[in-house]
Amino acid sequence: MVSKTYNKIMAWTPASVQTSTRMVFFDNLKVLMMIMVIIHHVGQAYGASVGWWPVQEATRTRILNPFLMVNRSFGMSLFFMIAGYFTARSCERKGPLYLVRSRLLHLGIPLMVYSLLMILLQVFVFGFLVTGELGKVWPVDVGHFWFVQHLLVYSLGYAGWQWLHRKANQRTARFASPPGYGSILIFAICLTVATAIVRTWFDIDEWVYLLGYWRIAPADVPRDLGLFLIGILAYRNDWVNKISSKVGWVCLAVGLTLAGIWYGFDLWVSGFFIFSDTVWGLLLPLWESLLCCGMCFGLTIVFRDTVNIQTDLTREMAQSTYAAYMIHVFIAIFFQYLVFGLEATPLIKFFLVSLVTVPISFLLAALIRRPLRL
Repeated sequence: MVSKTYNKIMAWTPASVQTSTRMVFFDNLKVLMMIMVIIHHVGQAYGASVGWWPVQEATRTRILNPFLMVNRSFGMSLFFMIAGYFTARSCERKGPLYLVRSRLLHLGIPLMVYSLLMILLQVFVFGFLVTGELGKVWPVDVGHFWFVQHLLVYSLGYAGWQWLHRKANQRTARFASPPGYGSILIFAICLTVATAIVRTWFDIDEWVYLLGYWRIAPADVPRDLGLFLIGILAYRNDWVNKISSKVGWVCLAVGLTLAGIWYGFDLWVSGFFIFSDTVWGLLLPLWESLLCCGMCFGLTIVFRDTVNIQTDLTREMAQSTYAAYMIHVFIAIFFQYLVFGLEATPLIKFFLVSLVTVPISFLLAALIRRPLRL
């Protein structure tokens, strides 16, 4: 089994390229974003001002900070948008009860297993490392599985809503007009307002544990939940096929421009501008929301138009994305520890660990996803 899977992954030839009328561009987009997630977590050990990470390098570099900021401002939200799209499709095709069973199986069971693993680590490993005594069982730090938690809750919530309103949904007219520039801008402004309000109480990267288990970064919830709902609307109204190429390219251009502005601001001119807390509390959410909408709408439409092809390699990578998300953090941390004492700059370590962690994460994910039915 291992050798067959490995040979399949590595046996890419130009002849294996296939064009498709199916939405394989979503698969390609998920692969790209998964690579960005892996690189982001690798950068956690080497950026100058990031959240806590198990590997604490003594020397950091500011060069990675803009990348980490831009990536966190839209990356997971794009995953939520894609998840919302396929959640709505699954619910419509097979019904709310099937959606519940499917999400409990594919999200709930891995989450439960990982949570039990983290409880054991908290009690018998982390506790001794910090205090020399047994650690606490509660709250359970699920780490990067917060995404699985949120997606499970959002999916079950949508299934429940559809079940309660199943008769009304059958009578509801669909296929509303696709959003144009004005609609996208209004949505971004709404995200800005919601985010700014939440961040009067919660800072970026401030995590709380609802009921001691549900790991939430409230500062990002409006954006992630908002894009999940956009994904649902996109499926129900066929927006992915109806949004014009021009709108997609303009949105992507806006997103990339705002990303470039942040790079320039963070690396060169931030020291020359001092904003009050009130002004900054509005400017940053506005920048994030516009960038997020630009990148999420733009990448989806541009990939639809230009990358709707698939090879054996990209198909295997797409099918292994979920498994790669589960295991990549452990692989990244392993290689970060291996280069911990290496005499090299943080940027070189970042590139070395990224170049190794990305392919190994996908390779191991491809080997385990079938036996584990992921």
